[in-house]
Amino acid sequence: MIDRREFGQLLGGTALAAASPRWIAAPALAKGGAKVVIVGGGAGGGTVARIIKTEAPQIDVTIVEQRPIYTSCFNSNHFFGGFRSFASLQHSYDGLKKLGINVVTDTATGIDAGKKAVNTAVGTTLPYDRLVLSPGIDFKYDAIEGYSAAASEIMPHAWKAGPQTLLLMRQLEAMEDGGVVIMTVPGNPYRCPPGPYERACMIAHYLKTHKPKSKLVIFDAKPTFSKQGAFEEAFERYYAGIIDLNLTNEIDDFRVVRVDPKAMQVETASGTKLKGAVVNVIPPQTAGAIAISAGCAEGAWCPIKPENFASAKVDGVYVIGDAAIAVEMPKSAYTANSHGKVVAADILAALAGSDPAIPRYRNTCWSLLAAEDSIKIGADYTPGEHDGKQILVPDHPFVSQKGETAEVRRKNYAEGLAWYHAIIADAFNDNTALTHKG
Repeated sequence: MIDRREFGQLLGGTALAAASPRWIAAPALAKGGAKVVIVGGGAGGGTVARIIKTEAPQIDVTIVEQRPIYTSCFNSNHFFGGFRSFASLQHSYDGLKKLGINVVTDTATGIDAGKKAVNTAVGTTLPYDRLVLSPGIDFKYDAIEGYSAAASEIMPHAWKAGPQTLLLMRQLEAMEDGGVVIMTVPGNPYRCPPGPYERACMIAHYLKTHKPKSKLVIFDAKPTFSKQGAFEEAFERYYAGIIDLNLTNEIDDFRVVRVDPKAMQVETASGTKLKGAVVNVIPPQTAGAIAISAGCAEGAWCPIKPENFASAKVDGVYVIGDAAIAVEMPKSAYTANSHGKVVAADILAALAGSDPAIPRYRNTCWSLLAAEDSIKIGADYTPGEHDGKQILVPDHPFVSQKGETAEVRRKNYAEGLAWYHAIIADAFNDNTALTHKG
């Protein structure tokens, strides 16, 4: 097992500290009495809070998070394959509270940018000097006729981890051997581009192990997808006869446009209809509702300034993680953590009257195919310009290929496990996370 320190060294020390506020050369720490409010306590929001409070304890840092316990969506697919326990995905906010961070278990319902205040469901008003929105995603339920929040209790998405994760697993367990599982995959962009295909592997692994007469049918709105070559190799190597992948092409549009929860049936844009014993509908997505109501969005997502992830629409507000649209960077926990480090540095510099250094972001995403067989994709990103537009420019991209050795894949698997524990420590000040089998 690679430990956290070794993992940082493995990735050139940037995995956990690429955007550390220690970039600020000999800073005068931020002024006392400043208030930073963070909406959303996941991989991005938790990281911002921990770094700011650690570097400048005099700053008043508040997280507004509706869940008292965080369940990580990243690595939750492993649960379906039996490679990770549900308990190992759950993390408390106790580590952040011990640092003096105020964690408010409530829902942010409105932002008054003029008064610089966050309003919550129970009627609390939280003033801020800097606001960070890290609300994750919400769903475009109405993009699929017949689908809704209520329908998701029958046809779960499990694209927000927690009760939905358990629901999908219970449905798989209750299904008779020989039953058909259907998965629907949206068009880009959405949370974790390779995620549906890792989930396909994990569900197929469960079926192969426990219900070998069953199969998984995938209807995908896209013609191509992330890490496609390596995934398709795994589908054939490990799950031939189990996974039936249907990609949209010039003849057939496999975008699911209609569902019937009572009949457990889906229908594609080309008219294909299929009934399943279990139907996993991953719907199109948007930025979390609070970011949209705050005026930070253009369409479904929130444009940002590449140099610091400040909102391109609302002054004094940052938008990080899945809610932000930085087209060149995928939506992942790794990128949210990377955004969080840059934002923490920018806030500390601004409050201290210093100039932050040019940031460097990073993403890596590991996907588990089978036991100790993982693939990965990633790149570094720096602010740049293209056709007169400020963008994030990818550098040193990498992606797993077909035909890699078992040793390479085992190393990838070990990296992924080490990263999970590292990001939990980074975002939640928690070094006591359960092992993947805990």
